[in-house]
Amino acid sequence: MLEASSTAAAYRRETASATSESYTGRCSSTSGLGGRAERPPRYTLGLLQTPRSTTGSTGELSSGGAGPGSSSREGVAPSRVAGVKAPVSGRGESYFGDKSSCVENTSTLNLTSSSVRGLHSTCVAKTPLSSSRSVCRSHTPLMGYSVTSSSAVSTHTAASVIVAVIEGRGLARGEVGMASIDLKNPEVILSQFSDNTTYAKVITKLKILTPLEIIMSNTACDAGNTTKLFSLITEHFKNVTFTTVQRKYFNETKGLEYVEQLCASEFSTIFMEVQSKYYCLAAAAALLKYVEFIQNSVYAPKSLKVRFQGSEKTAMIDTSSAQNLELVINNRDSRNGHTLFGVLNYTKTPGGSRRLRSNILEPLTDTETINTRLDCVQEFLQDEELFFGLQAVISKFLDTEQLLSVLVQIPKQDTVKTAESKITNLIYLKHTLELVEPLKAALRNCTTPLLKAYYSSLEDTRFGIILEKITTVINDDTRYTKGCLSMRTQKCYAVKPNINEFLDIARRTYTEIVDDIAGMITQLAEKYNLPMKTSFSSARGFFIQMNIDCSALPNGQLPSEFTKITKMKNTYSFTSADLIKMNERCQESLREIYHMTYLIVCKLLSEIYEHIHCLYKLSDIVSMLDMLLSFAHACTLSDYVRPEFTDTLAIKQGWHPILEKIAVEKPVPNNTYLTEGNNFVIITGPNMSGKSTYLKQIALCQIMAQIGSYVPAEYCSFRIAEQIFTRIGMDDDIETNASTFMKEMKEAFTLFATHFLELCHIDALYPNVENYHFEVQHVRSSAGNKEKIAYTYTLSKGYTEEKNYGLKAAEVSSLPSSIIVDAKEMTNHIAKQILHRQKSTPEMMRQRAVYHLAMRLVQTARNSQLDPDSLRIYLKGLKKKYEASCPAPGQSDEQQ
Repeated sequence: MLEASSTAAAYRRETASATSESYTGRCSSTSGLGGRAERPPRYTLGLLQTPRSTTGSTGELSSGGAGPGSSSREGVAPSRVAGVKAPVSGRGESYFGDKSSCVENTSTLNLTSSSVRGLHSTCVAKTPLSSSRSVCRSHTPLMGYSVTSSSAVSTHTAASVIVAVIEGRGLARGEVGMASIDLKNPEVILSQFSDNTTYAKVITKLKILTPLEIIMSNTACDAGNTTKLFSLITEHFKNVTFTTVQRKYFNETKGLEYVEQLCASEFSTIFMEVQSKYYCLAAAAALLKYVEFIQNSVYAPKSLKVRFQGSEKTAMIDTSSAQNLELVINNRDSRNGHTLFGVLNYTKTPGGSRRLRSNILEPLTDTETINTRLDCVQEFLQDEELFFGLQAVISKFLDTEQLLSVLVQIPKQDTVKTAESKITNLIYLKHTLELVEPLKAALRNCTTPLLKAYYSSLEDTRFGIILEKITTVINDDTRYTKGCLSMRTQKCYAVKPNINEFLDIARRTYTEIVDDIAGMITQLAEKYNLPMKTSFSSARGFFIQMNIDCSALPNGQLPSEFTKITKMKNTYSFTSADLIKMNERCQESLREIYHMTYLIVCKLLSEIYEHIHCLYKLSDIVSMLDMLLSFAHACTLSDYVRPEFTDTLAIKQGWHPILEKIAVEKPVPNNTYLTEGNNFVIITGPNMSGKSTYLKQIALCQIMAQIGSYVPAEYCSFRIAEQIFTRIGMDDDIETNASTFMKEMKEAFTLFATHFLELCHIDALYPNVENYHFEVQHVRSSAGNKEKIAYTYTLSKGYTEEKNYGLKAAEVSSLPSSIIVDAKEMTNHIAKQILHRQKSTPEMMRQRAVYHLAMRLVQTARNSQLDPDSLRIYLKGLKKKYEASCPAPGQSDEQQ
């Protein structure tokens, strides 16, 4: 049972003592409002929670439906008509001040629609106002066109990012500008960079953004002259909407004007960064023009966070590596949480979850920033009270970024939906600001620099100014609640009494209608002697519900006066003609309330708008704290350790973090050691022995360390990596790409798994190469006296002794024995030739020993923290190892 009159009761108590000053002046009132004394509903309604899929079931940002932190199924993207989004009123919009301050009219943008398939077919061009969706390519010289996969809407209901991409022409080809904005977050991200012919950077950045829609110039896909960039993007993003606009809208001068006009003063340093980056400014111009058109609203002046995001201080993970490592998507089942993101995601807010995802796909390379994060995680782990206190506060925050997004938008039309949205947003804003003080209290005694900086940021006086202005108009008891009827009650009684007398009358009328509905249903229950109760959903309004077996009904049916009957098991839902009429009266009264409340809220928002930008700071703090708390939470469930950062990759007893969550038993841990002098490791072993899992494990641990998380190991040290690649392919590629292969050997930390055992002998030629293998055991079965392989998943030095295991697999197959005998003879002959050619000489062995000694001495000089006595012992050990590795003077090849 939910109490529908709690807010109304508080409102009634304040009626007598509240001031009679009118906040917005007199408002007109429609007929039907009597002079009856205002009172709360008399009945406590038995309300049944409706499913979240029901529109507006839990208070959405735009219409009182799903709250900012909810997982409402309603997509972010407005409905599209012929590739163009139809104007959507009230989609999370708020109006501040005079509309004349809006940027220029945006209704002149020319777009047409088509499908990505059949680019060379022709059809009649669709105009922006067309009522149907075109399914083929249009060739209108003066207009662009939109291409959309048939599954775009269903696949990307959660996506909300729109990206504009432009490439230079002629000598500037390969210079790419990008601009993106999240419809849930009022932040414009600008990027400009040079890319090669594979456009790997563009594809990677787009994969990280997960766009709902990509905008490009119509000249990129002219008939018979489609650019390579356009072709690659459409190939990689088949389920994303593509829209092309005229090239003239990619205007760098207009882009700079947009940035100057819309960028909040806190982020004004962006002007110096981007004023000479013409391509990202051109992309920004097309993007913002297009968003204004599809949203049917504009962003208020000085309201957006604009930042330039280059490739510096972040590592590049190409898209194939992100897929191979299963960073955010499981390769077998995209809905499965067995990913690195799933392992680390214990976030409590949508903003924290988004931040974690972007960090995993684009890890940091700045050691100072990483260590600052690790300090915070360490303090959370050491201070249990701090950890649980912060987690409790953070979990109460809604989607602050989405709230900001709707607050800074100016709708072009004022509708009932817009009015309801504004009231809802104000309640969310009040709820968010009331959490600032508890968050400060939780951070008050923190010691790490980052947490102390966050505490100082929360002392911004603007938080208090906004909340004080809100509380002069809005009831103290008004707050965000779950449940559509409960949230409706909060909106109806949000404004304090005696601010507007007509609003007070309208609310009394609404209260009496609700009471009458409850009373009527009670009378019907008594009349028919049935257990009826009042229920509510945003789709149906008030209706009747009861749990009863059909055999208990007269003739197994409900009385004839009830209509719209639905039955699920023993639960009946229905209504009546009188109840439908009363619902209509209730809605009419509600529209009056929303209209008058809207006028009050608009004036209030116009007064607090100048202070609203402190919410950018708050959303950043909340999302970062949420992510760091998530890292700490993951540590409490597994034995992770804090990583160190040196010029060495060293992992003691590390294991695969995703496999740990899947496996019944803890994965077998293994060691890893790579230095500048031993930076190439060749790993051998039979199929299924653990080679690929081990390679992925090291890459995942590296990424975890670079985002500021603890790592699954007993000890770990990492060298910051600018790029993290996993290349899954055939060993035959080595021969065709020998130059690249040898270059990677010399420069990168490389772990190379192969079945070509002959490659193991290159350690005689290159002293930086080490051989390791996964051990297996041969077990003879009792039945049939056959030998089987038992996998230990243990990594050991040297290369595997399991030679020609491909031939062993062939022996148990149906291949003719003559083929297997010939294959064995050829294998033995080739192996002898290679072994003779790669045999080490004493000079080569001596050079290798000298090289290894020199590298160990350099590493010791750089990183050693040993005391003099311990250092002396270590150096003596290095000397003995060197002497043991060098051949004796005069030793010949035969003596070896």
